Amino acid sequence: MKFDSRWFMMVLFCGGVVWEMALASAWGAAPRNVVLVVSDDHSPDMGCYGNPVVQTPHLDALAAEGTRFVNAFCTTASCSASRSVILSGLHNHANGQYGHQHHFHKFASYDNLASLPVYLAHAGYRTARCGKYHVAPEPVYQFQTVIPGPTRNGYVMAENCRKFLSEDPDQPFFLYFCVSDPHRGGGIAKELPHQPDRFGNPRPGDSYKGITEVTYDPADVIVPGFLPDTPSSRAELAQYYQSISRLDQGVGHLFEILKEKGVWDDTLIIYISDHGIAMPGAKTTLYDAGMISPMLVRHPDGKGRGVVHHAMVSFVDLAPTILDFAGILDESTGRVKQEVVERIPPNRTRTDPQVTRDTQRGDLHGRSFLPILDQPDVDGWDTVYASHTFHEIQMYYPMRVVRGRQWKLIWNIAYQLPFPFASDLWAAPTWQAQWAIGPDAPFGKKTVATYIQRPEFELYDIQNDPYEGENLADDPQHAELLERLIAELKDFQQTTNDPWIMKWDYD
Repeated sequence: MKFDSRWFMMVLFCGGVVWEMALASAWGAAPRNVVLVVSDDHSPDMGCYGNPVVQTPHLDALAAEGTRFVNAFCTTASCSASRSVILSGLHNHANGQYGHQHHFHKFASYDNLASLPVYLAHAGYRTARCGKYHVAPEPVYQFQTVIPGPTRNGYVMAENCRKFLSEDPDQPFFLYFCVSDPHRGGGIAKELPHQPDRFGNPRPGDSYKGITEVTYDPADVIVPGFLPDTPSSRAELAQYYQSISRLDQGVGHLFEILKEKGVWDDTLIIYISDHGIAMPGAKTTLYDAGMISPMLVRHPDGKGRGVVHHAMVSFVDLAPTILDFAGILDESTGRVKQEVVERIPPNRTRTDPQVTRDTQRGDLHGRSFLPILDQPDVDGWDTVYASHTFHEIQMYYPMRVVRGRQWKLIWNIAYQLPFPFASDLWAAPTWQAQWAIGPDAPFGKKTVATYIQRPEFELYDIQNDPYEGENLADDPQHAELLERLIAELKDFQQTTNDPWIMKWDYD
């Protein structure tokens, strides 16, 4: 009989499709999708979080249809490091991404890690990313599809996702959608009083496709308590608000497309920012202004709508939650199911023995909050931890944090050093206006001098001092509390294999 290669190839193709579908079925890949939207340097400044000035109708609508977490925390207020935690489910002191990935900074995670998109791909999901990436190496954080788009224009990014969203309706997808707003950048608005950073806003006469710019009067903005209420600060907050309204329109357009494609009701939607606002006192610090992030979650099967959730959740909980939704998290162990882990080929370049062991077991530092979405006052979610080491390459300033509902301890490991500034935050008019006055100039609840030179321990009563102005670490009345929190911090370091734990015994 004559061999027909066309029939042979068809059999191979069909067999491959059947095998992939069998994998998805066997490993519990939900026939539903996941969209994770990550903005850039966005504190919870939007209508649904109580800001009556900034206009965010699309995000407010998402909150009304889902769950709004009021105690969601990043683990490090630095872009690359935070995103590595989001995608790996591991603190960055364990995944190796200590700081920025781009340009001369060159920080990257260990090669023998596995990550959220890789786990999902090996469980039968189509995976795609659109927008800001900012992690490395790519094989560790690999997406099957890379969708181009100008990261300052979420409208165009959403349009570019149309094809991916409708390519294969029988296979679930994971879309990682990351805008660059409201990050600083785009130059200085020299035409405006106090010459604020543009925060990506268009220059006079320019515009973004599909976007109707919403501008704000500096007199109307709300100055948070960690910033000085100065004309410079207000001018920059007005630009920041404008950038938020633009990202809201872009994300809203993505939601419209999901509804047009008929997948909205089959999709888990999560909106977060990588960390807080790009202002001194927030970004690159582990004060609450840097750690607290918006988190809006719409579960397609959620019983409650418009839920306000009080659980303290962390970005290490995001990967476990998404994997839980996909059906590939072992509920008894909190690890990725072994049959999925075993499908991932090992990498052997920049590795770490502990990372190899953890990866082979599918270990994650967080836990799924999927089971508690409809339980806004659940017990047992009362503490989060944070770990910061670098931002830019020259910014070595390791900090570790334990944060409960009332008490927060910051351990400044290199406290002998002055706090190192990110280049854009140092140049910010908000900072420069106070720096020019001198070391005693107020900056929120601190002064210029106390912001720059910090003690080894900072202990705050968050309930009574939300902007972290009164350090109680040296108060004899809180000595026992300080020791207890130090012990808790050491336990966190031990559990998560933090190399900086040696600093307790060796300097």
